[in-house]
Formats: sequence, structure tokens, C-alpha cells
Amino acid sequence: MSLPLPRPVGVESDDELLCLRVAVDPDELQVTSHESRIKDGLSRQLPEGCELLSVSVARAGRSFQPSTATYVLAVKAEYLNDKLKATIERLLESENLNIQRRMGAEHSKIKNLDVRVFLKSIKLEDRSIIVECNISSAGSIRIDEILRLLELDEGKLASPVRRTSVQWQVNEA
Repeated sequence: MSLPLPRPVGVESDDELLCLRVAVDPDELQVTSHESRIKDGLSRQLPEGCELLSVSVARAGRSFQPSTATYVLAVKAEYLNDKLKATIERLLESENLNIQRRMGAEHSKIKNLDVRVFLKSIKLEDRSIIVECNISSAGSIRIDEILRLLELDEGKLASPVRRTSVQWQVNEA
């Protein structure tokens, strides 16, 4: 069992992918029956508020790599101002966005990193900021880094950050 894109602590999600390796009786040819049993069994074990939308059987050796993720940051009304709009414009116009990322078990190491390549888009819509992030084998940008670049903190948000969608690249072995 694995989550190809783990959800950061404190981030809500509308879109998760859980991969399971399941041993199947070779005589069982009814894939839809198998999917239904797995869905029913897993659904009974989910906490309240979680819903399993679908189950599909993938061929052995298939793997899933996230390529983009979209996050919604609901901002309190008093922080939706010209300063925030200017910050978003500045970030989008920047060729480089260099940050220092704390690394290691005790966050004792610091790595300098240009995260501009990981920010695909930032849009201000209604009372929210929609951030689309690129994800690759080279990495991604973290939610706390996005908030820092936007000069926001959790106290300026109207609700927890929410991951609303993920685009997946499917790899065949």
C-alpha cells in the first residue's frame, strides 16, 4: 500500500490516489467483481468524512507519478488587497525564486533551491488563491514555501489549505 503523493500535514484534500498490491486467485476472471469487493472492504474502514470514489485494477508493473497538483488557499477578506495582488504578479514575473529549505532529520541542514520551475500558475479568484504546482523527479514546492513566498501564514487563511486536484503520469514497467 502506498500514497504516490503524500498529503502534507494540515492540508485537506479532494483528490488522493492509494495504490494497493493485491493477490488474486488466478481463476478469478471477474475483474469488476474483484474491484467491487475491494471498494466495499476499504469503504467500511474509512473514517467519517472520507469517501472512496472508485477502484480500478491496474496491470502489474504500472506506477503513478504526480505531474501537477492544484491547491486552494482561502484568504481572509482583510488580506485580499493590492499588496497581495502585487506579490502574486512579482512571483509570476520572476525568472528565479530562490529559497532556503531546511533538510535532514532535525532540519539542521539548509539547501538553497530555486522553486520557480515548480510554480506553474497562481491566480486570485474570489476570496482564494489557486496555485498549480509542477511536480517532477527533481522535486516540488512545499505548501509552507508557497505561503512564505505569498507573505501569508495560517493566521491569514480563512480555512486550511486544500489540494483540489492532481494530474498523474502513468508509467508501464
